[in-house]
Parts: sequence; C-alpha cells; structure tokens
Amino acid sequence: MDLHSAQAPNNFFHEDISEYVAQLQLHMALQARNLVPTLTHAVDSREQLLQQTQANIEKLVSRQAV
Repeated sequence: MDLHSAQAPNNFFHEDISEYVAQLQLHMALQARNLVPTLTHAVDSREQLLQQTQANIEKLVSRQAV
C-alpha cells in the first residue's frame, strides 16, 4: 500500500465532512432567518443598539471561512 492510496480515503472523508458542514451552515442560516424578527424602525436607542448588534453579528458570521 503506497502513500497515495492511504491518503485517498482521507481526502474523500474530508470533502464529505466539508460538504456536510457547508450544508448544515446553510440550513442553520435559513432557520435563523425564520426565527429572527424583521428589522423595523427603531423607536428608542435600545432597539437601535439591538438591531445594529444583530446586523454586525450576521455580517461576521456570513463572512467566516468554511
């Protein structure tokens, strides 16, 4: 058994896991969209801070590398 044949199953396993994680992240993002209320005009500073924080977190999460 040479080195290349030993690495082939590991590469397939890594690709399968990567694909699964990507699909799971997409599913969770879509589910989160259904759970998070739509942004409305903020009446007070607390609502405005909450909405800005939520938007910042969504930006950070969406830009994370897989």
